[in-house]
Amino acid sequence: MGSLGAILKNPDDFYPLLKLKMAARHAEKQIPPEPHWGFCYTMLHKVSRSFGLVFQQLDTELRNAVCIFYLVLRGLDTVEDDTSIATEVKVPILIAFHRHIYDHDWHFLCGTKEYKVLMEQFHHVSAAFLELGKNYQEAIEDITKRMGAGMAKFICKEVETLDDYDEYCHYVAGLVGLGLSKLFHASGSEDLFPDSLSNSMGLFLQKTNIIRDYLEDINEIPKSRMFWPRQIWSKYVNKLEELKYEENSVEAVQCLNDMITNALIHAEDCLKYMSALRDPAIFRFCAIPQIMAIGTLALCYNNIVVFRGVVKMRRGLTAKVIDRTKTMADVYGAFFDFASLLECKVDKNDPNATKTLSRLEAIQKNCRESGLLSKRKSYVLRSADTYGSTMILILVALFSIMFAYSSATRHSN
Repeated sequence: MGSLGAILKNPDDFYPLLKLKMAARHAEKQIPPEPHWGFCYTMLHKVSRSFGLVFQQLDTELRNAVCIFYLVLRGLDTVEDDTSIATEVKVPILIAFHRHIYDHDWHFLCGTKEYKVLMEQFHHVSAAFLELGKNYQEAIEDITKRMGAGMAKFICKEVETLDDYDEYCHYVAGLVGLGLSKLFHASGSEDLFPDSLSNSMGLFLQKTNIIRDYLEDINEIPKSRMFWPRQIWSKYVNKLEELKYEENSVEAVQCLNDMITNALIHAEDCLKYMSALRDPAIFRFCAIPQIMAIGTLALCYNNIVVFRGVVKMRRGLTAKVIDRTKTMADVYGAFFDFASLLECKVDKNDPNATKTLSRLEAIQKNCRESGLLSKRKSYVLRSADTYGSTMILILVALFSIMFAYSSATRHSN
């Protein structure tokens, strides 16, 4: 759960954090007993704990399909990310990966930590995949084939232009959006969405991650590949790594704002996609990551810390998003509020200020025209919050005492 200091600063985080902690424990108890499915669900929680929580609400059949889809693509991504694999070895594996998922015995030694375990015991993923319905298998195979080919293409290709950037993000994330739409449709719960909208859902998340992870990626040893497009960063520095140097702080922030402005172009498509979803569980599964994305962009905008350390939404705010995102009114409210927060941070002297403000205004207009803003839930502490600060502090103290007592009892036994 969040640190006591963070909770004291944001006392209304406590209840959502407590619910998130309980949900995590519940998810751990829901791991299937069959060895191959048990491996898949356990591994999913290890490689992406937040995703593992969000997808638990899907019905069993669709949840199984999404779990395997995620792990197959995570395996593919592990091969792509491993810089120790020679290109002549890596490319054929990426291209043939969609066939390996049908092979009970296939595995490959690569990656580190939990990703290494996933690849070493990939036969469990294949076994589970082969138990899915035919429609799910075909959707997963198709997306895996297209993604593997796209990754292979970019092994030997730098991200130079904005078109390159969009193409790369399409291969590694837009196709995930297309694949999920196919799985939703195969389950009978949703219509099949236009590829353009599904693609934007993936690109909005991927571009947010690429922006947020600049420092981690640029400092990685062995050196990680970077996917900030030269067409953007070359306007500010001669080499991408120069953005992290203090003497280039002004240029770094301007480049960052340029990148965020580019990402915002996908927000309206995301709103359109989410507004058309019918199934409440699928809606929450899709909406929570998108709200996290625009919230992260709002935190990163005009923020030099992106080049100095870690910028991410505090755990309590994440818990609030997971707890309070239930309807499209909540999504419109969150996008409007975070767009407004971002708007307040725009410096009129920034080279892209006009373009940034224009895109933010378009998002805000879309939210206003929904007619649902009056029903939105706020993720910001207000005096009228259901849980008063004093009551929350009392609950924190009581919970701490109960936890200490419980721990002492276990030790004595």
